[in-house]
Amino acid sequence: MVNDQQIIEQTKKWIQSVVIGLNFCPFANREFKNNTVHYQVEHGVTRTDARNALLKECKRLDANKDIATTLLIFPEYFTEFDSYLEFVSFAEKLLQQKGYEGVYQLATFHPQYQFEGSAPDDAANYTNRSIYPMLHLLREDQVHKAIRFYGNADEIPERNIQFAREKGEVYMKMLRDSCM
Repeated sequence: MVNDQQIIEQTKKWIQSVVIGLNFCPFANREFKNNTVHYQVEHGVTRTDARNALLKECKRLDANKDIATTLLIFPEYFTEFDSYLEFVSFAEKLLQQKGYEGVYQLATFHPQYQFEGSAPDDAANYTNRSIYPMLHLLREDQVHKAIRFYGNADEIPERNIQFAREKGEVYMKMLRDSCM
């Protein structure tokens, strides 16, 4: 069985190799190098566990301004993509209910990530296919600062999809899998 430190190291390798290495997120490198990313492994296997873990991470971000962003990693839960998507919808509503709308936003990553309308073997899915199911909590004010600095962020997803498709599914899967 993989321990928390190994899960975090694998996640860091995925960020370095895929997210930063392929420039899927031009904002990630700065925070990664500055060590301002918090990695939290959650072993709970119920929706309530995941809910509580998400709220705990919001409170951690509230209390610690030195943390730029949090990756909440679920190594044993949300193995099915549909159940993960249901939780993401719930989590977004929860953030609104708890007054975090406009404060934090969620980015989503899952080993079976599939964009709506895409085929399961579409290489574009690897832009969001991580090694573990996870939620990425971002500070919205920092997202806005990064967008002002880097320019039009609306072009990033399309550029990433095009790049992944040019590389192909075999390459994208191999790169992601090499992080485990």
